[in-house]
This record gives sequence, C-alpha cells and structure tokens, in this order.
Amino acid sequence: MFKQKIDKSTIDKSGFDRSNVDLSKVIAITNRKLCADDFYAQLARIAAQGPRAIVLREKDLAAPEYEQLARDVMGIGRQYGVPVILHGQAEVAARLRADGLQLPLPKLRQLSAKVRSGWQVLGTSCHSLAEVAEAQRLGCSYLVAGHIYETDCKKGLPGRGLDFLQAACQAAKIPVYAIGGITPDRLAEVMAAGAAGACVMSGLMQGKHWLYKK
Repeated sequence: MFKQKIDKSTIDKSGFDRSNVDLSKVIAITNRKLCADDFYAQLARIAAQGPRAIVLREKDLAAPEYEQLARDVMGIGRQYGVPVILHGQAEVAARLRADGLQLPLPKLRQLSAKVRSGWQVLGTSCHSLAEVAEAQRLGCSYLVAGHIYETDCKKGLPGRGLDFLQAACQAAKIPVYAIGGITPDRLAEVMAAGAAGACVMSGLMQGKHWLYKK
C-alpha cells in the first residue's frame, strides 16, 4: 500500500543508527502539542527511522493553518522518503496532492464516490465490525482499529482488546493497523492477531518508547 524506502543503509541522513529499531510496520500519528521539543525536529527524527507513513492529525487547526503545516511536513516526508497522509482535511489534501487521505468515518461518508475513488491511499478509524464493513464499502485502502489497549489518550475507557483486533482483521480484506497503547513490546502481539502494523502517537511524539538516541 505504501512505498518503502529504497535506501537499505542503517545510517540515515541525520547520522542515526537505525539498525536496532524497526518502524517499517508503524504509522506515526502526529500531535504537535505532545512534543516537548521542536515539532519539526521531532518529525525529522521519526522520518529518519523509516516509518510506514506519517499521518498529520492536528484537529485543532483551521484549514489555512493546517495547509501551511502540511506543506512543511510533506517536505520532511519527501526528504526521508516517507509518505505523508493528511487527516481530516480532504480539500487541503487534494490541493497539495498528498500521498494519502485519512478521514473520520462521518466525514468519509460525506465524500462522493468519485472523490473517494480518486485516492489510492484512503483510510479511516473503526471501532466496531460494522464500521470495518462500512469502511471497505466506502473504498478504503486501509483502516485503523482501536483502541486496543488502555491509553492516556482515552483515559477511563478500557481497550477493545486483541480479540476485537483479530475479528477486525479477519473481517477486513484490506490492511488493518492497530491503535491505542501500542508499545514496541506489543507490536508483535498485534501483528500476531493479524494486523499489518500499528499506529503510534504518544510514543513517537514524546520519544519515550520508540525513538532511540545517537
């Protein structure tokens, strides 16, 4: 679904040794408010480790501000060969010819079939098997299932668990990415349940679990 980096070197452009960390099965979800350091610098560190894609999810921004941020983030993606998927802003994504578009299911329903079919990479989040079926009918090329484990992003809400993830993967004919409380140790678990990989936000934005240092 996503293009992979051709460069097989374990030493990336910023001088990091990525031989002991594999983000190739991980989609990075942004939240600039979680970054203690400079947002662009953090994204460059993430992109340097070769994630499957970056989803620019900045829900508080109006379209003009989001578009300017998207231009900058897409530049980082191009520098490191990482696809950048725009989230929640279909018109901006079309105008910038983004690598992909991800929309919440209610917004996805509002797009015409013609617009949806124009996206080779189109995704949404699903929280039930009924939504998995709907996402496929709407032409999604991938979906995000969650939240799987308890997470600070959904405080007080129990995770839907690996049984739900496995059922979603079995019901889907498109790649499924797990989200919610995914740590490096849990990546193997969600993939064993049938997921193509995982989406990670806090662990990458804050750099506590996934990112290594020089």
